[in-house]
Amino acid sequence: MQVTQNSKHKKTTKSSTYVNSCVRHDFSLLTQDDLFLFNEGKHFRLYDKLGSHVIEHEGVAGTYFAVWAPDAHYVSVIGDFNHFDPGKHPLKPCGNSGIWEGFVPEAQEGMCYKYHVASRYHGHTSDRADPFAQRFEHPPRSASVIWSPRNQWSDQPWMEKRKEINSHQAPISIYELHLASWMRVPEEGNRPLTYREMAPKLADYVKRMGFTHVEFLPVMEHPFDGSWGYQTLGYFAPTSRFGSPDDFAFLVDHLHQNDIGVILDWVPSHFPSDAHGLAFFDGTHLYEHADPRLGFHPDWKSCIFNHGRNEVRSFLISSALFWLDRYHADGLRVDAVASMLYLDYSRKEGEWIPNHFGGNENLEAIEFLRMLNAEVYKSFPDVQTMAEESTSWPAVSRPTYLGGLGFGMKWDMGWMHDSLVYCSKEPVHRKWHHNLLSFRMLYAWHENFVLPLSHDEVVHGKGSLLNKMPGDAWQKFANLRLLLGYMYAQSGKKLLFMGGEFGQWDEWNYQRSLDWHLTEFDRHRGMQQWVSDLNRVYRNHRSMHVLDFHSEGFEWVDCQDTENSVISFLRRDPESHEFLLFVFNFTPVPRQGYRIGVPRNGHWEEILNSDAPTYWGSGIGNQGGRWAEDWAEHGRPHSLCTDIPPLGMVVFRWRQG
Repeated sequence: MQVTQNSKHKKTTKSSTYVNSCVRHDFSLLTQDDLFLFNEGKHFRLYDKLGSHVIEHEGVAGTYFAVWAPDAHYVSVIGDFNHFDPGKHPLKPCGNSGIWEGFVPEAQEGMCYKYHVASRYHGHTSDRADPFAQRFEHPPRSASVIWSPRNQWSDQPWMEKRKEINSHQAPISIYELHLASWMRVPEEGNRPLTYREMAPKLADYVKRMGFTHVEFLPVMEHPFDGSWGYQTLGYFAPTSRFGSPDDFAFLVDHLHQNDIGVILDWVPSHFPSDAHGLAFFDGTHLYEHADPRLGFHPDWKSCIFNHGRNEVRSFLISSALFWLDRYHADGLRVDAVASMLYLDYSRKEGEWIPNHFGGNENLEAIEFLRMLNAEVYKSFPDVQTMAEESTSWPAVSRPTYLGGLGFGMKWDMGWMHDSLVYCSKEPVHRKWHHNLLSFRMLYAWHENFVLPLSHDEVVHGKGSLLNKMPGDAWQKFANLRLLLGYMYAQSGKKLLFMGGEFGQWDEWNYQRSLDWHLTEFDRHRGMQQWVSDLNRVYRNHRSMHVLDFHSEGFEWVDCQDTENSVISFLRRDPESHEFLLFVFNFTPVPRQGYRIGVPRNGHWEEILNSDAPTYWGSGIGNQGGRWAEDWAEHGRPHSLCTDIPPLGMVVFRWRQG
């Protein structure tokens, strides 16, 4: 998924003798402590030191440059200020650190630049974008841009309360979206919204739908649109496709002012091999492993970071903290963690190198992840890190001091897979696969899980969520409402990719907008209302979130009614003295007079029914609730005689007093 991009600027041929012109070397932002910590892999604020920084030195305005290229014998900065001539502004080595630096008065904010790097090996030379650049040209152009942030933040009230909002006990319902394809402007050539155009539209929509957070697919600068941002090269720069860094900060700030958290996808596992990027940066494998059995990813045809190299650890952890610090991100979703943990990930025998114990565990990446999470929570204890990890690796979301990887949460890929397999089957066959519904409860509290119905499930020919569902149009919508209700009812935080909330028919296409016109039709508008009401109930009832990561908050009523394909369970919160009873019918046959055991006598109010006409359902329900009878069922002293709608979910509430 990579392409090689070239800058719009033409490089001037380098003369045989470099000319030392106009560079001030009597100034440095780097202290000896900075250099020591960087080389030790323990400097995590490198964005304050490396890259380009607009400063004034002895009354002269200009730009300070610093870049790591330890195996170069010559490095210069080229740009608009010197017609991209590699002989005009050479940098000097900074001790034995491998860093080259210099102050260039001619270099002013807004100018494009690169580093001309001449390796000491094989006569290799190249012009490279700045790994620490905080702004880039609009792709396919690839130069870095000298930039100083000017955004004035207005989200202090949010920042003061977000520890509670991001806590494990809080309702966390995440709306995942891709910036370029969420909404476009058809009147202007179908262009994407800018950051500033998106801010009010997205905030209003997310608030109306009741989500607590948004999660952006990677906003970091990347050369290839088709990678959706997952082939990152600008680890310190929001993509210029939608505006400036200040514009992106405005978007985050506006969401915070509307009480919406912002989670960013972040990719520390691999990067593309574009000629202007990190690969073979100084004529050596600087950021990546040299051996392709360690340094080349067979799935994505990209380079794998050398997580055992100290300076690479400093680079990556600085990037993570940068987005939390400079852009007030409320969390990081770390991509492709499984590919980092295993040396044999997607490799056949003979295509990987065992660790020094002979195993397939990537010990250096494991240590990096633990260090990453420790530093994130040390500096920003009110955020969350979330791992996309698809294996049974233990203790991913357990503290490092207990031997875990230290993530705050982990995506439950097993639940996603089992649920989609089950719901895609014709209802007549579902009774033979009932275990797909119940298996999760054998491991549900081993980790702090997020239940994801993400972008990965609606691409590459997999079809949209709606089109995965069997049956005619009515049954497809009923099945999707049932699937989404099942996700919200389960223990764990929630994540839904854009389009799923209104029943997008087509598979996601990163090159065009969602089909917003569908919401003019009752069945799609009903789906939207269903998701909005799920979010409302989820947020308003403590029993649905406060014990998400503890078994005390969940209790099966009946997980064995395979013949009827019905399951039922309770969510509870001792503090609020509340029980919520969830009942699911995964067949199109109404279950009338269906008896369910309950732990308390009295009235059980029906607070949610996926078959209600407002959701485009058939209207089968329980007239607002049912009174418990002294009829023992399912090992409980009382029971309800209920009507469970076809392909429907019903929620009953009991509260003391």
